[in-house]
Amino acid sequence: MASVPSLASTVQQRLADALSAALPEAGSADPLLRRSDRADFQANGILALAKRLKGNPRELAGQVVDAIPANDELREIEVSGPGFLNITVSDRAITSTLAARAADDRLGVPHAAKTGTTVIDYAQPNVAKEMHVGHLRSAVIGDAMVKILEFTGEQVIRRHHIGDWGTQFGMLIQYLIEHPHELDHKTGPEDSAASGEEAMSNLNRLYKASRARFDSDEEFKARSRDRVVALQSGDEETLALWQRFVDESKIYFYSVFGKLDMEIDDPDVVGESGYNDMLDETCRLLEEAGVAVRSEGALCVFFDDVKGPDGNPVPLIVRKSNGGYGYAATDLSAIRDRVHHLKADTLVYVVDARQSLHFRMVFETARRMGWLNEDAHAVQLAFGTVLGKDGKPFKTREGETVRLVDLLDEAIDRASAVVREKAQDLTEDEIAERGAQVGIGAIKYADLSTSAARDYKFDLDQMVSLNGDTSVYLQYAYARIQSILRKAGDRRPAARPELALAPAERALGLHLDQFGETLAEVAESYEPHKLAGYLYQLASHYTTFYAECPVLKADTPEQTENRLFLCDLTARTLHQGMALLGIRTPERL
Repeated sequence: MASVPSLASTVQQRLADALSAALPEAGSADPLLRRSDRADFQANGILALAKRLKGNPRELAGQVVDAIPANDELREIEVSGPGFLNITVSDRAITSTLAARAADDRLGVPHAAKTGTTVIDYAQPNVAKEMHVGHLRSAVIGDAMVKILEFTGEQVIRRHHIGDWGTQFGMLIQYLIEHPHELDHKTGPEDSAASGEEAMSNLNRLYKASRARFDSDEEFKARSRDRVVALQSGDEETLALWQRFVDESKIYFYSVFGKLDMEIDDPDVVGESGYNDMLDETCRLLEEAGVAVRSEGALCVFFDDVKGPDGNPVPLIVRKSNGGYGYAATDLSAIRDRVHHLKADTLVYVVDARQSLHFRMVFETARRMGWLNEDAHAVQLAFGTVLGKDGKPFKTREGETVRLVDLLDEAIDRASAVVREKAQDLTEDEIAERGAQVGIGAIKYADLSTSAARDYKFDLDQMVSLNGDTSVYLQYAYARIQSILRKAGDRRPAARPELALAPAERALGLHLDQFGETLAEVAESYEPHKLAGYLYQLASHYTTFYAECPVLKADTPEQTENRLFLCDLTARTLHQGMALLGIRTPERL
């Protein structure tokens, strides 16, 4: 079905036509329409126009109003102040527009006018290392942006850039050669959570044992260093053992991502090693183009605006003086691969804000090489730090980094307690299922409802609260609507454009109509917190509507049908919006 024009775009078009008719000398002037507290909309464009035409703004505003033909959409237009237009749309227009939205599976949301191919780099764990709270934001924000962009019609390629090629693998592989059963499993693959925990437990134990041996045994240390050389030169036995570490780590990663209710697929996981064959050529191209120069034996890129505290230039080191490659070589090779091989026109990196300088230098280097240009650009979706309740970086009481899986388990436990307290007619299995959906939703929403660039405090008590700006509040609003629709029996939702709307119905209807505009803005600016904010306001409008407008006990059957229609469209919009944030909406809570 075709997309449904929003009321804002309909009003905008009416005003633009009237401006052209009343003031042809104005050309295609923008009415500058915006939402308003004083009416439904306010148009401010006539002020600037009057200045340009050297006319009286109130008189020009009056001419524009007179040029608007009679129609069903606009109920009232008032000239206010020095020439503002306060515009109120008709109740019929609200209900008719919402009816058109309800008839469409996409709720009338159009695909973006211009779509392309975006590679999103997010959820970046490290091989043979435990995932901690610092890995949370990249995964949650990236997953939401993937879903939102795909909904707008963009082709999205996921990339999980895992760090898998470090020198510590010489130590790990050598230890595994000498202790070949350290990574064996006792649990079966059918229990993914237990299998993931066992994989991580094995990796942790092996890492600690190999580190202790490396630090205390000079001969083992020498064998480990030789093993690094064998790994980098492509020795088959060494590569096969390294692959075991990658595969074991993926068992663990996938179990954690599964708990986060996120799907990660093998082809999307491309580690540093995936670009290994490109590094030498990347360096050669940079040097031949004069973009990178040798400095003190290293291959470097310099920038006029990047200087250290001593005032000396701080370079991007592509190849170290010992011949080893820096992160920059891998990141620049990844850009080449994503633009030339994957044919991406947008690269989005969901990466900690503390890496902003590195990525700014990498992107600028790629621009100087022409790998990034008018047809292909890169964006860092930078995110802040997860803080504890004390406002400091989130740590355990012992000062250790918090394990991500422990955090998720605690959220599920807290949420299960909330669900059990409120549960009516739910079995223990259903309480456990809802507890997981509410707990994981609470963590994701707390992250996504904060602007990505800001730090946020991790407070589970607040996250699983039924009150305030939480996912639980939204999930209960959705479940409440489902309960009403079940109780309605034979009475079905039906739009009744002929009915007058109560103030709470109007407010809810006007907000429902903004869903498509909100998604377009979120997709363009990479700001999922704006979608979370929209959904919270939607649930708040619904709460007011529910309190002020009896649904099943309305004055007439037609009014009940229309209010059931508003309930149903609110539920569908909540469900769709929450799904785009990666959050479940249980039918019963």
